[in-house]
Formats: sequence, C-alpha cells, structure tokens
Amino acid sequence: MARDGHRARADRLQLATGALATAAMAAMEAQLPWFAKLSAQDRSWIGLVAQSGISAFVDWFRDPEAHSSMPTRIFGSAPREFTRVISLHQTVDLVRTTIETIETTIGTLLPPADVPIVHEAIQRYAREVAFAAATVYAQAAEMRGAWDARLEALLVDSVIRGETDESVRSRASALGWTGAIGTTGSAEVAVVVGRAPAAETPAPATGGSNVVDMVRHAAREAGADALCAVQGDRLVVVLGGTSKPVEIVQKLARWFGPGPIVVGPVVKDLMAAVTSARAAVAGLRAVAAWPGAPRPVHADELLPERSLSGDGHARRQLANEVYAPLTAGDGALLDTVSAYLDSGGSIEATARTLFVHANTVRYRLKRVADLTGYNPLNPRDSFTLRVALTLGRLLSPEPGNPVL
Repeated sequence: MARDGHRARADRLQLATGALATAAMAAMEAQLPWFAKLSAQDRSWIGLVAQSGISAFVDWFRDPEAHSSMPTRIFGSAPREFTRVISLHQTVDLVRTTIETIETTIGTLLPPADVPIVHEAIQRYAREVAFAAATVYAQAAEMRGAWDARLEALLVDSVIRGETDESVRSRASALGWTGAIGTTGSAEVAVVVGRAPAAETPAPATGGSNVVDMVRHAAREAGADALCAVQGDRLVVVLGGTSKPVEIVQKLARWFGPGPIVVGPVVKDLMAAVTSARAAVAGLRAVAAWPGAPRPVHADELLPERSLSGDGHARRQLANEVYAPLTAGDGALLDTVSAYLDSGGSIEATARTLFVHANTVRYRLKRVADLTGYNPLNPRDSFTLRVALTLGRLLSPEPGNPVL
C-alpha cells in the first residue's frame, strides 16, 4: 500500500511539472534583475534547464535508487556556452529561486498530505543539484584554463620568433592582457628569460601552468601585465605596462629556477617585443661568460659577452652607440680612452703618451662616460669600452661612419 501511495503521489507531482516550471520562470523574471537582461535565446536555455530539473526531480522522487545520478544530468541540456552566459553565483540564485518556487507552489497543486513528504525530498534533491552545478562550473573552468594555457604558450612563442601581428594583440587581449595597466600606464613591453624551476615538468597541454600562474599573479601584484610560458627548461615572461622591468623581475625571481635571469630592453608595445626577446635570449646564452652578473641582469649589460658569442645585433649596438660617438670631432676622446685602456688604466701614463696634463685626461674620460654611459674608471665598463673599440674598428674602418 505504501508503495502504491508513493507511486500515486509521484503521478500527481508529474502532472504539476508544467505549472511548476511556469511558476519558476515567472519568479526568475520577478526576483532576478539580471535575468531579464539576457537574450531570448539564453533565457530559453535557462528555462529548459529549469524544466529539465523539475522533471528530473519527479523521476528521482519516484525512484531515488534508479535515478541516483539524475541531479548531475540536469545541466546536460545546456550548451557549453551556458557557463559563459551566467556565473556560478547566478546559477545558485536560479536553483534557489526554483526550489523556493516549488516549495511555495506545491501547496496549491498537491493534496495537503503530500506536501511535507515532497518538501523533505526537495531539500535532499537541492543539495545534489548544488553539487552538480559546482561540478559543471569546475569542469568548464578547467577546460578554459587548459585552452588559455595553450593560447598563452603560442603567443609567447610568436613573440620569441618575431611572428607578431594584429591577431597576436587580439588574442593577448582575450587572455586579459592590456599592456597599459602597469606602473607607467603605458604599453611598454620587455621580455624576460630565465631557467624554469627544476621541479616543474609541464605537460604540453598545460605549459607549466602552476609556475605560470604564480608568475602572472606576482607580476600583477607588482603592477605589471604578464604573458608567461615554459619552453623546455626555459621560462619566458613578457612584461607589459612598465618602463622598469628589472624592478618588477626582482619581485618575480623566486619563481624562476636557479641561474641567471636576463631582462630584454623596453620596447614600445607588444608588436615590437621580438627586439626585446632577441636580446634577452642572446643574453641568456652569453651570460655564462660573466660569472658575477647580477640576478636579474639587463641584456644591455651583457653587450660584450653577447658580441663575443656571435650576436650581430649586440656588435652593431656597441659599434654605433659606443664607438661611433667617440669618433666625432677631432677624435680626442677616442684617442684618450684608447691610450688609457692600453696603459692599463693609468691616468699619468695616458697623459705622458698624449703629451697632455693629467687633469685633461680626467676631463676627457668624464666626457667619455657622459657620452657613452660607460665609465672608463670602472673595470666592468672599461671592458665594455675595449670590446666596443675593437668592434668599431673592425666594422667601421672609417671613423664617423655608422655600422649598418
């Protein structure tokens, strides 16, 4: 008899599903302001999900054991875009509104004796639906995360290989890149290259998502935008929105593996980032020649090592920006710095060689520092000047002519 009574109760509930679905939709429109702003198609999908949920509840109520998986199948009728249309919080509002509507409506649709039993069943069923909603959104977030990781890795690879165009800008924007949220409010960009953490063994699908997420989050907290990717044993970070990337990278260094971190020069935007990437990669290749290099180190601080390792861009930069300015005028500055380097860094010996006063040598060396940014009195800068003079003479035999 009890079984027959339960079956009859389920049949009466089945007859009420249409009215319950209609009441639920009316309650959504009345109680949820954001629901009315959705497109007609999106509202129809939500209505379909609500109706499916009510029908599934009836089947589950009729035989809970036979339909134990029913709550998790409610969202199967919604398209994949469903999770992009409304948030998890809004979905919880929908479920709550639907459940409350059913609880307040069944009293007018079912006999009084049925109401307490159905109420209790609704409470149990609502918990299962809530878990099902959380699962749907978690799976959607996981799929989006995997796709975003692949897209981000492809974008960073495009920057490294110099294959940037307008599509790169739009795809970066889709990942949240603005390039103008950082410390300067500009679109300036710099590429950073270092070793990936030794423990990070990323699968191709994720691109080392753990360390990438950490670096991206740390960059945002430091006031910069970031695109990141693990390429083999190398971690590449494209920083945007900052004219002081070295300061930013000092706050990110903990997420890199042991060894040097090289920061490429700042360029105007993402489209020009290949210039910064090329310098950073060349710097990482050459930095082993300077054991005392700071961490992080700017790629321009590695111009001598990069030149010696075969970087043609570094060679031309030294020849054009360091050697060529010294050849202007009567060439006195070039002669002075050459004599000073040849004398082993002795001002007195340089003065005797040039037949000038020692103070004249000091004055000229100061002008060299002001003109080139490299102080001959500093051992590291004097090494850079020596390499620059050697390259300048090799690449531009005629003083004053730029190196192409």
